[in-house]
Amino acid sequence: MGFRIVVDSGANIPAEQVKKYGIDVISFVISVDGKEITCFEPDKSPEQEKEAGKAYYDAIRNGAEVSTSLLNRSQFEDYFEPILKQGEDILCINLSSGISGTYFEAKCAASDLQVKYPDRKIEVVDSKNASLGQGLLAVYASMMRSEGMAFERITEIIRSYVPRINGVFTVGDLKYLAKTGRIKKTVAMAGNILNIKPILRGDKDGYIVEFRKLRGRRKSIDELVNLIVNNMQNPSEQILGIAHADAYEDVCTVVEKVKQRTGLKDVLITSYDYCTGSHVGPDTVAVFFLAKDRELAGRAEKEECA
Repeated sequence: MGFRIVVDSGANIPAEQVKKYGIDVISFVISVDGKEITCFEPDKSPEQEKEAGKAYYDAIRNGAEVSTSLLNRSQFEDYFEPILKQGEDILCINLSSGISGTYFEAKCAASDLQVKYPDRKIEVVDSKNASLGQGLLAVYASMMRSEGMAFERITEIIRSYVPRINGVFTVGDLKYLAKTGRIKKTVAMAGNILNIKPILRGDKDGYIVEFRKLRGRRKSIDELVNLIVNNMQNPSEQILGIAHADAYEDVCTVVEKVKQRTGLKDVLITSYDYCTGSHVGPDTVAVFFLAKDRELAGRAEKEECA
């Protein structure tokens, strides 16, 4: 029997790649100024996704009110059950439990359905990451599935990748992090006045934490490049994921500089998904890659702090 790879749309995999890799996506639905918007649309081209992302982040820049919610147990059950009825197993990879309750809801759904379908396998993985930090796990799982690897072995490898997938990002405006309680409002105001552009990352437990403070956008983008180059293992054999919130030119800069310094195999670029993107705000650039662990090396000896 075969198995399906399922993610929530926080995995941020472009529609074109979802089709290429045969991945199932359960989409978040958000509200923008009271209007419901489905985060993942399966028929969008890369250019349409880029244009839609620009329109969304422009709306946020102009003060649009965005509210988000998690996927609940019944939504997962409704999606999982037809797959199980067909005699297929499920590998579900979810948004970090450190930033969303979606993983818990998926686990509950799997537990309920496992009783009903005892002969089927349902594995739910906490990515302890967001965006392509989650999405790359699904892509790698699909590659292994295509090679004929067994469900159990793929699940084992994907779980071993979780503490090795780094998610590192910088933002355009600190006020969005303040809105979600990542930093204090007074710190955000002072940081913006001083042009502080922090580097943030997902820690080993899946929480977003501050890593460095730098003054100016150029320095923060250069630091993302340094962190990729100094930590990405075997770049000629893996994929670098980059998600941006309407900051495509900065992404091009990152890719060009990384390619100059490494034998990078492949790059997956996407517009930052609406749900998690609303929490970090426009102009965010986030990079995702496999390293030895999440203890990033290569920090400058002297930090530029507020």
